[in-house]
Amino acid sequence: MKTRLTPAIVGSALISLIPFIAAVAQSAQPTMKAAVVHEYGGPDVFKYEDLPRPEPKDDELLVRVIAAGVNPVDAYVRQGMLSKRGLDNRPMIIGYDIAGVVEKAGARVTKFKTGDSVYAYLPIMRGGGYAEFAIAKEDEMALKPKNIDFVKAAAVPLAATTAWQALIDTAKIDKGQTVLIHGGSGGVGAFAVQIAKARGAKVIATASTANQDLLKQLGVDQPIDYTTTKFQDVVKDVDVVLNCVRADTLSPSYGAVKKGGIIVSITGEPDPAQCTKHGIRCSGLMAHPDANVLEELTKLIGANKITPIVSQTFPLADVAEAHRQIETRHTRGKIVLKVAPERK
Repeated sequence: MKTRLTPAIVGSALISLIPFIAAVAQSAQPTMKAAVVHEYGGPDVFKYEDLPRPEPKDDELLVRVIAAGVNPVDAYVRQGMLSKRGLDNRPMIIGYDIAGVVEKAGARVTKFKTGDSVYAYLPIMRGGGYAEFAIAKEDEMALKPKNIDFVKAAAVPLAATTAWQALIDTAKIDKGQTVLIHGGSGGVGAFAVQIAKARGAKVIATASTANQDLLKQLGVDQPIDYTTTKFQDVVKDVDVVLNCVRADTLSPSYGAVKKGGIIVSITGEPDPAQCTKHGIRCSGLMAHPDANVLEELTKLIGANKITPIVSQTFPLADVAEAHRQIETRHTRGKIVLKVAPERK
């Protein structure tokens, strides 16, 4: 006896197939490798996992990440230090510097297309750099400079943007001025030295004995070894101080600035009372993504006026070791994660 296929029987059969269809669809969803933070803590909290590949919205781009920069702020986020500001979206993928290739562009994207080589500064509240694919927006990215590779490009966005926003946007340095940069061999400091020199400023910079050669390589006019010389004994009447190291360096800096000059600090707020006492301006700085700044940096890199300094690279799976290095606070230039090989 043949069974008649009624609508009810067919419907029941289809319903029974829903779990199977869903499982097949899920298994077909593209995935990616990522370094994920589930719990705050030390470098070993990272889990190297498979996650669903993100899908860009109409105003976003999906970037295939080839390299990702590592910054001190990455460690702060991993430790949970920014959770009080509402940044607690665990499980989370941190990382704010990326260089890679546009995989897919949203419908409203006009400046970039699939296949473009780009670099981007991702906002702290979103991140996503420690992964094979990341989401970026047009106002966070620029075309990668053609004369550097993806690893060097990944060293640029956050640190160089910070240096630019401190010296150009905030301090408004000009040709002939004198700039004192605390921590001239570090991630932000090395870019700051080169940006100041490109603007025609005289540069004084501090670093340890081991990094005096780098200061000279970068073109510093007056390198200071802070392990043997107190900068306040040999520096007077500078126009600008940029503090890229511990906040306790601020105290002796007030007297080194001429009246009407400015101190900009990326590691802590200057003391308003001291600034008033010395007749100087003071500013703490929290950098933010800006595609216009990246485009200006691209011009300087293309003209060989800025060269990214990369001291160490690690594969993405070894992100914990990269974080142990960044937490020494004595990084020479930048540390970069190699996420994927460059395609020829």
